[in-house]
Amino acid sequence: MTSPELVVVRLERVPLALMQEASEHQDEMRREFSLIQQSSSDDETTVPLRLPRLRDELEVHFAAFSEGPRAAFTAALERGDETIDLEYQIPPEARAACITLGELLDEADEFCKRGEHLLTLTTPAEPLALRRWFLGEFVAQIDGADPTPWDKWEHR
Repeated sequence: MTSPELVVVRLERVPLALMQEASEHQDEMRREFSLIQQSSSDDETTVPLRLPRLRDELEVHFAAFSEGPRAAFTAALERGDETIDLEYQIPPEARAACITLGELLDEADEFCKRGEHLLTLTTPAEPLALRRWFLGEFVAQIDGADPTPWDKWEHR
């Protein structure tokens, strides 16, 4: 069996402190949504029930492709670096997963904004911009675009 063709996605000049902040916020959201999922008999289509499932599914399909960049990110944090260039080699089908994840995270922010069941607040402006750039770079580069470094991205 032939392995699928992989696409190289380069994320240039990723700001480590902001990436860490965004990651911590998503972890908080994930924990709360998991608690809601465990105790809920709500409609299976609500954001708190769909997001943890999507995260689990993405982890199963794409975790192996992020091991190297994750280790490089951790090492750069430990060294005290301010930015890092990350390189992912991923299958083209990751494009659709990035779009779906972005849409679902936007829905999750709307859910957080309503404040009905959560302590976690909506994603702050800079981590939100980073998330949109990060996922957008995967989509754009899978489509054949050149990398746009974080500090050159126009939608900040």
